[in-house]
Amino acid sequence: MDRRKFIQNSVLLTAAVAGSKNAFSFINESFPTVRTPASERNFHSPVIEEVIKKFSSSVTNKEMAWMFNNCFPNTLDTTVFPEEVGGKPYTYVITGDIDAMWLRDSCAQVWPYLPFMSEDKKLQRLILGLINKQTQCVNKDPYANAFYNDPQRTGDWAEDKTNMQPGIHERKWEIDSLCYTIRLAYHYWKTSGDTSAFDNEWVDAQKAIYKTFVEQQRKDGLGPYRFERETTRGSDTLQVDGYGYPVNPVGLICSSFRPSDDSTVFSFLIPSNLFAVVSLRQSAEILRKVKNENSLADQMEALASEVEQAVNTHGIIDHPKFGRVYAFEVDGFGSFLMMDDANIPSLLSLPYLGAVAVDDEVYQRTRKYILSTDNPFFFKGSAGEGIGGPHIGRDMIWPMAIIMRAKTSQSDAEIKECLRMLLNTHGGTGFMHESFHKDNPKHFTRHWFAWVNTLFGELLWDLYKEKPSLLNV
Repeated sequence: MDRRKFIQNSVLLTAAVAGSKNAFSFINESFPTVRTPASERNFHSPVIEEVIKKFSSSVTNKEMAWMFNNCFPNTLDTTVFPEEVGGKPYTYVITGDIDAMWLRDSCAQVWPYLPFMSEDKKLQRLILGLINKQTQCVNKDPYANAFYNDPQRTGDWAEDKTNMQPGIHERKWEIDSLCYTIRLAYHYWKTSGDTSAFDNEWVDAQKAIYKTFVEQQRKDGLGPYRFERETTRGSDTLQVDGYGYPVNPVGLICSSFRPSDDSTVFSFLIPSNLFAVVSLRQSAEILRKVKNENSLADQMEALASEVEQAVNTHGIIDHPKFGRVYAFEVDGFGSFLMMDDANIPSLLSLPYLGAVAVDDEVYQRTRKYILSTDNPFFFKGSAGEGIGGPHIGRDMIWPMAIIMRAKTSQSDAEIKECLRMLLNTHGGTGFMHESFHKDNPKHFTRHWFAWVNTLFGELLWDLYKEKPSLLNV
């Protein structure tokens, strides 16, 4: 089932809903057991179980401890499918309620487990397997954003007017899909020292990434990618013959779709271009130091510098109220779109991704803008406040954005307020969701969304290590 159909079928899920993986019913306890039973979990990590015990025994806020117990292991409990093929690990990671692997989501889902690999070699091998799986996917089609485990499977979007192949769930071109694969591989290497993922297939994937990014600078025509879908929803297809609105080739990279899987208005999506700058340099470092692929590394670094300069020239605008800030999207002709979207990469998330320093003046001005009602997708109600986006619609706040607000905050008071909102808006389920209504936390979308669950766990564990006093809100 695709994301849009799932949302349409599951709006107004309440705490009593019975999901296939997170099914529960209320009992006469303050915090009922809602985590998947041990016998039904997809993967068991002793070190993660010890982390949960440590957190739960130390944090006096019992609801916080309960939420951590439910959310932090959710990816491992419910979404990972590791296997060995010819002695090589491969791991398929579904997003939750949809049996498909998004490159972006799968990377983000396992990201918080990287620090624990040294204490759990099976966990390390699981993450290595995901890197190997993603290498296969990128080499199959660098323009696709989501894949099936079965390479012969065709799905709901087989009739999309693009170069669809069996094994591909969806072929929406998004810069960040490729960036996330580099981010995970780079930090896996930096954390573990293991270079086994960087074989010839991986180098081929880097060549495909570079080629795709250059094609989507559109200096030599529109490039090979186009996309159209028969739909009543404009953000699920591309305008102007399937290529999107025209751009001026100024060095930026076109992203036909956003991380939300919604189409861009102006194809130069600034947060994703900044993410690409970081990712290209990370890929270049691996290519140079591990593979001695100096020529390709030079090309990666040159492209990163070109995109970075283009962002500084075309992606920063003068806002009449907030001053010099990042635009969300531009076209290179002088047009720009002012907003932010909850999904990551977003403008809010740039320091989290290592794309800008958290104290950067342009970022701080941008942050003030996007966390204000001047951002058309910042919603405020009786249940909370935060960023949403067109993907779900008006008045729907994404917990992901509240988590990212906390992770990019330099204010303890702001972090505590974010934690309070997150605890007050899980709708009684013990899990995070894709979005909730600003006035009613029990009106939410996606009862099983592993990325945001694990991201919430990452926030709590980081605070436990760095600022434990903030957890007892």
